[in-house]
Amino acid sequence: MVAFIIRRLFAAVLLVLVIAFVTYAIFFLVPQVAGLTPYDLAARYVGKTANPATIHARMVKLHLNQPFIVQYFDFIRDLVFGAHYDAGAEQSYCPPPCFGYSFVYQTPVWPQLASRIPVTLELAAGASVLWLVGGVTIGVISALRRGRPVDRVSMGIALAGVSLPVFFTAILSQSQIRDRFQIFTGAGGQWVPMHTDPMQWLSNMILPWLTLAFLQAALYARLTRAGMLETMGEDYIRTARAKGLPERTVIARHALRATMVPIITIFGLDLGTLLGGAVLTETAWTLPGLGQYAILSIGDNDLPAVLGVVMVGAIFIVVANLVVDVLYAVADPRVRLAG
Repeated sequence: MVAFIIRRLFAAVLLVLVIAFVTYAIFFLVPQVAGLTPYDLAARYVGKTANPATIHARMVKLHLNQPFIVQYFDFIRDLVFGAHYDAGAEQSYCPPPCFGYSFVYQTPVWPQLASRIPVTLELAAGASVLWLVGGVTIGVISALRRGRPVDRVSMGIALAGVSLPVFFTAILSQSQIRDRFQIFTGAGGQWVPMHTDPMQWLSNMILPWLTLAFLQAALYARLTRAGMLETMGEDYIRTARAKGLPERTVIARHALRATMVPIITIFGLDLGTLLGGAVLTETAWTLPGLGQYAILSIGDNDLPAVLGVVMVGAIFIVVANLVVDVLYAVADPRVRLAG
């Protein structure tokens, strides 16, 4: 088991390095291939009114005049150990993890990311509980009532959830639930942290949770239903029933356990993706999370900030995949042998 985890950790670190290389190349090498010079990139840090000496000093300070491969290894080193930027009289320190300096705010990117990660975590955690519990429950009920009205209604709602984009669901929630019926009126308003006002925070989060969970719960309901229908026809299910086990035990201990294997895989990857920023949901509900920060940074052409969001999202996905692999290995020893 220890050897399996070590192999997976090594593969995860290698994958993060590859993602960092590709992402860094997209943001800092491709613009140079397209015709921009390190001087042009440095000019984005100092504004349009800066003189050439200031731009050159900023270029040297941020090491933009170095070869690309040197910049990449400096980026990885700074990410782990932090960075000291020195341009004569102007000195600054970027503590680890250092994702670079923002073009717009002239500050390290990580503190801005760190201030927004809790919002994204709260959104992802609340929505994931709703869609996992709701989706699996609806899928199981639909499979056990196959062909009946409850099955048709559940799958009809699931089809609507899969088909409707998140921004449409958000607009519909705002116009009908919040504005028309005056329910959860805090949603989409001024953001309030949970420790400041728990009730206002809850009022802010319920509709975003429902908006995000509606799409995911529909997918999980369809997947659970398909898995349950396939599992209920297996020989070991018939054997369990022939032994006289209660139907509830057959469903919960045997059928649902087998169905949950693919659910765990998809849940881990979906949660990792959301922790990188639920872009549409956060933007629609004006939540100051990573997704909204990514949209604002793209609009400002703030390359280091966008790079930081991409790297944080990639790390979350890699970690989620690693956790899923370890859970698989704990549940099934054959995975450890194959891995």
